[in-house]
Amino acid sequence: MGQFADDTNKIHALLADILKPTPFQRSQYLSDIHQADIWLKREDLTPVRSYKVRGAYAFIRETLETDPDRSLFVCSSAGNHAQGFAFACRHFGKRGVVFMPLTTPQQKIQKTRSFGAPLVEIKLLGDGFDDANKAAMDYCAAESGLMVPPFDHPTIIRGQATVGKEILEQSPDGYDWDRLILPVGGGGLAAGITRYFSEVGKAPEYSFVEPDGAPSLFESLQKGERVRIARVDNFVDGAAVAQVGLETFKHLSGFSPDQVVLAPTDGVCATMIDMLNIEGIVLEPAGALSIDALNRLPSDQVRGKKIVCVISGGNFDFERLPEVKERALKFSGLKKYYVIQLPQRPGALKDFLSLLGPEDDIARFEYLKKSARNFGSVLLGIETKRPENFQSLHESFDRSDVRWEDITSNEAIANFVI
Repeated sequence: MGQFADDTNKIHALLADILKPTPFQRSQYLSDIHQADIWLKREDLTPVRSYKVRGAYAFIRETLETDPDRSLFVCSSAGNHAQGFAFACRHFGKRGVVFMPLTTPQQKIQKTRSFGAPLVEIKLLGDGFDDANKAAMDYCAAESGLMVPPFDHPTIIRGQATVGKEILEQSPDGYDWDRLILPVGGGGLAAGITRYFSEVGKAPEYSFVEPDGAPSLFESLQKGERVRIARVDNFVDGAAVAQVGLETFKHLSGFSPDQVVLAPTDGVCATMIDMLNIEGIVLEPAGALSIDALNRLPSDQVRGKKIVCVISGGNFDFERLPEVKERALKFSGLKKYYVIQLPQRPGALKDFLSLLGPEDDIARFEYLKKSARNFGSVLLGIETKRPENFQSLHESFDRSDVRWEDITSNEAIANFVI
């Protein structure tokens, strides 16, 4: 066993003060639909509903062992690291300040405040993690605080690696895993688990999952050096990082870009809705990445294999549920939006309604323009039970005197009018 694994084992023993091993469960549902043996490591069931408490606790504890008088800790976070940080600060009785983007879901802000009260202060600023991170570093320099990084530090990586130790300890006797599917934001979890497995002599295949709107690891592996993403989509907020960490990339740079799965945001939403409806599991977008990857991997990498999906978090703000459902329906091909032009004559609307199939339901109907003399423009949203129903609907449109345009995939128009 290497030094990294030995240090991780020591951290895991100390973690027992605040954290029991999270559940490791076989998913009959996922195993059945993918014809595989699929297990879920439920980091969404820690006290702070993510794995981030492991690294924050390890960092603060290690600091206090050498500097017991340290009084101020600081962090920047899109939410999950903040909660783990706040939990650890209160455990050790130390003052903390958290910098979070203005876009952070209210649920994560409120939980951070709850875990850290009365010792932790929250400051909201910037549109994303990088803005909050810069402000946190400036504050540290001005106030002599110590920055607790979310992922880019050896101790943080060892703390997150304790997830890997638990996977091995909780695995059924005689199990050798064919594949581990690991979500990636800054890379601390993936770096820790892969390093730990390597040092204890385990060598499964790995799939690393990033949101397609923040492919920092993928582009870095392609180029052979760390790449900063110019524009990050923050919807998958727990993994929306513009640049993978320096320390984490040292651990991950030997992997191939072919091992990275880029998960489409709308597909992640479909996975979230599926797991909520079928399994009763509440996932945040980043927490759904590893499960969503099962739908993206080649079938020969999944079918018949023993696979671990690490669920990284379950801090979901249910105010976002309507948007998640909307994205999921569109991705699944069960909802489309149209701009249609109906002739301005008596009975035109009745004739149009007759074009709809028995499984088609009007979810939105809104006049966009009332000044046309011959035609009236309408924004129309339609939900149906099966994707193939839309082909029949389009054929009915074409046979009628309706002028129509499908705007579902036209992001510029859809974002403006929907």
